[in-house]
Amino acid sequence: MEDMEAIYQQYYEDVFRFLRGLSADELLAEELTQETFFRAIKSINQFKGNSDIRVWLCSIAKNLYFTYLNKEKRFEDKDLSVFESEEKNFMNIMVDKELAIRVHRVLHSLREPYKEIFSLRVFGELSFKEIAMIFGKTEHWACVSYHRAKQMIQNEMNRIEMEELQ
Repeated sequence: MEDMEAIYQQYYEDVFRFLRGLSADELLAEELTQETFFRAIKSINQFKGNSDIRVWLCSIAKNLYFTYLNKEKRFEDKDLSVFESEEKNFMNIMVDKELAIRVHRVLHSLREPYKEIFSLRVFGELSFKEIAMIFGKTEHWACVSYHRAKQMIQNEMNRIEMEELQ
C-alpha cells in the first residue's frame, strides 16, 4: 500500500472537487476533504484494494457529506441533478428539500458501477477518460455506463413523480 502522504498528495484535489460538487461550498468541501483523509488513515486496514483508492476515498467523502447534512438537518439551495437530455443542462438549481432527498436516495439505490460512475462524473467532475482509468475500462464504456446511470435515475424519478400524482 502506498504511503498515506503520497495518497494524500495524489488524490487530495480529486476528493476536494468531488465534495465541492456535492456541497457547492468551498470551505465545507475543504473541511470534509481533510476529514476524509483523517478517516482514511484510521481505516486504511479496511481498504482491500478491490476498487481504485480514489473510489474508496470518494465513498468516505460522500458518507461524511451526508452525515454532515443529517447533523445540520438542513438543505440549502444546492446544485442537484435534474436529468435533462443535454449534459450541459444537467445541473440545475434545486430548492425543494424533499426532491433533493429523493434524488440522493435514487442515486444511492443504483447498483454498482453505475452509482460510482455517476457520482464521479457529476460530483467529482471527472472526465470519462479518468473514470475509465479508475475502472480499468475504455472511455466508451465509461460514457455508456454514465448515460445508462443517468437514464436509470431519470426513469426512477419519473416513476416516483407518477406515483405521487395518483
